Amino acid sequence: MRVRALAIRILKQLKNDKRTLALILLAPLLLLSLLYFVLSSSSTDIRIGVINAPEYFMDNLYENDVTALRMSEGAAFHALDQGGLTAVVTIESGKAFVWVDGTNSSKASAALKVIEASKVSAKPARPDLITDVTYRYGSDNLSLFDSFSTTLIGFLTFFFVFLISGIFFLKERTTGTLEKLLSTPIKRFEIVMGYVLGFGLITLIQSLFIAIYVVYVLKVMLAGSLWHVFLITLLTSFCALSLGLLLSTAATTEFQMIQFIPIVVVPQVFFSGMFDLSPGWQIVGYFMPLYYTSDALNQIMMKGHGFSYFALDALFLLTGALLFMFMNTKMLKKYRRI
Repeated sequence: MRVRALAIRILKQLKNDKRTLALILLAPLLLLSLLYFVLSSSSTDIRIGVINAPEYFMDNLYENDVTALRMSEGAAFHALDQGGLTAVVTIESGKAFVWVDGTNSSKASAALKVIEASKVSAKPARPDLITDVTYRYGSDNLSLFDSFSTTLIGFLTFFFVFLISGIFFLKERTTGTLEKLLSTPIKRFEIVMGYVLGFGLITLIQSLFIAIYVVYVLKVMLAGSLWHVFLITLLTSFCALSLGLLLSTAATTEFQMIQFIPIVVVPQVFFSGMFDLSPGWQIVGYFMPLYYTSDALNQIMMKGHGFSYFALDALFLLTGALLFMFMNTKMLKKYRRI
């Protein structure tokens, strides 16, 4: 009887907690639906720019389900630099010169296999055609972890800062500390700034640890500056910190704060550039901080670009952090009694 009574009590509590019920019943369906639409619309689209090659070579590329585009040399390399092409090829003097974007090791490997197959299936066959491969970005021994490291670094940084800062700020509110602060002449934006700066020191140290660890311990490829990696991880931490503080203002318990993870944090991975999405789904990624983190780290670590290449990404992360802080300042108004 006691077991039955306890079970009934728990069911009644769950019945009254609509948010928890929704999380249990609907959150898995939401994530499964998101995975379905994202993975259904994604495809391994290999685009190869062709500067100079016979028509048979172009036909063979098309037959191997590759998008082959005839382009001038300048346009081809510009597209390769911008991520619009997986490889650039030109056939001259008995050689097939190939330049590859190796930041995605699986796509680079697939592109090279298709180019080799297109040579062999030529009429007449040209197995004697020597292939000269140059990795414009990445390398031929780039691991799968290297390829996805930019997304993983951003996700783990964002996840832990978001969770810890949100729960800490929530505890400040539920224990009455925040209410006492709000009863003093201190302004709301000063409270938000104080918490951000307080956690800011921890995020500063965390960002430095992450940057050093992935480069010198895990030996992840770094073509650019370590300090640029540190800058982006720091901006990501601040963005996650301000968002965590904002959502903790809307939560009433630590469990409700955790409920935001499958809704706010996890979906960002799908739109971070890890998958080749259709143009419609790519637009969704522009509203998610992790997209800009992944893009910036890819420019730094994989391509070795300078600040000008990821300045917009850094600006969006900073703008997001400031926007979340502003919204949190407005939301704190409902807790001010005096």
